[in-house]
Amino acid sequence: MNILLSVSVALLAGLLMTRVFKPFKLPSVTAYLIAGVLIGPYCIGALHIEGLGFTTMDEVSVLSLVSQVALGFIAFSIGNEFRLSDLKKIGKQAFVIGIFQALVATLFVDLALLAVHLMMPEKLTLAQTLTLGAIATATAPAATLMVVRQYKAKGPLTSLLLPIVALDDAVGLVVFAVSFGIAKTLVSGTVDLISILVNPLVEIVCSLLLGAFMGWLLTQLEKMFNSNTNRLNMTIAFVFMTVALSMMSFNIGPVHVGFSSLLVCMMLGTVFCNICPLSHDLMGAADKWTSPLFALFFVISGAELELSVFTDIAIVGIGVIYIIFRCLGKYTGTFASAKATKCEPQICKYLGITLFPQAGVALGMCTTAMQLGTEGNLIRNITLFAVLVYEIVGPLLTKMALTAAGDIKPMSEEVKNRRQTKLEQAKAGK
Repeated sequence: MNILLSVSVALLAGLLMTRVFKPFKLPSVTAYLIAGVLIGPYCIGALHIEGLGFTTMDEVSVLSLVSQVALGFIAFSIGNEFRLSDLKKIGKQAFVIGIFQALVATLFVDLALLAVHLMMPEKLTLAQTLTLGAIATATAPAATLMVVRQYKAKGPLTSLLLPIVALDDAVGLVVFAVSFGIAKTLVSGTVDLISILVNPLVEIVCSLLLGAFMGWLLTQLEKMFNSNTNRLNMTIAFVFMTVALSMMSFNIGPVHVGFSSLLVCMMLGTVFCNICPLSHDLMGAADKWTSPLFALFFVISGAELELSVFTDIAIVGIGVIYIIFRCLGKYTGTFASAKATKCEPQICKYLGITLFPQAGVALGMCTTAMQLGTEGNLIRNITLFAVLVYEIVGPLLTKMALTAAGDIKPMSEEVKNRRQTKLEQAKAGK
């Protein structure tokens, strides 16, 4: 009963908060996140009134499966952006920008935190510096996709944005594995080349192969049904199954075989949209089905944010440096690579801003960083602080950038009048 009550309260809180935020014209993502913070353990949940909010972090973690499934569907939707017909036009640009901006963000954060390390070695170690620099690569696909959907963004910037966000996961996996491997070597004094080089490559290859196979299998099974309703049910079932399979992990000798849920589900969506002739309609239907799931995901994400990180001045100070230099790195790397690949002026100017949001992938990386022992605690808290800022401010910046680039069109007078007429008719009916 408590779990069902928590789910319903979380979803209702998120939906009601969008009405509160409507006059401010903020993205729904921001409203969902703030709703999660309010009903989380540090606000209303601290009153310990059962059913009114999440009283402890354990109650929030019970719903972590919802977040994993939601991320699977988000990745599946982003995979739809990798249609071969579109990639022929923007593939080179997306590939170059996706890799370069991630590496530049890592470089900027590494250099900035290295300066902090040299000035205050007792506050920030070299291992922590390298790990935080690697975490800087990650961008949040969920927040970006939600803003694009809410405002029906469409244009050259949006077409380039979603594939780049998808590439971040693969680039981030490699950069994090190498940097974190070096960090572990600095802490333990032993070099493990398998962890640094082999394991991340195995994870990427296995994830892409599993996703490709599941996408092919889904397409074959869809042929058994004539009803689009049954085809939709099959598609949803396959995303659930793919998320479950991506949780597998095992060892083959010294090599660890694991999977990235985001990469697997992206590949599922990519293969499915390219070989299934009905994929466009089914993807559209699946998007409508997942709307409440995504809303719940962001409310839970807001509840997971630990406000206690604000009590440590050192974490706040290092976190501010991390945020500023990661943003500078993302923007500079994107601007330079977009110029080099001859993108349109509005893409060069605004694309970098849309890559500021950071959440799920970064939190997964900082969980891995806990293997460093006590040094991992600082990494986790700084990442949590940054995610809190990015998740609340990032969607708004993404909306502003897409609007300035012309991908979000202002509502026409015809649509405004139609909506006003419907509202007046509804009031008259009462």
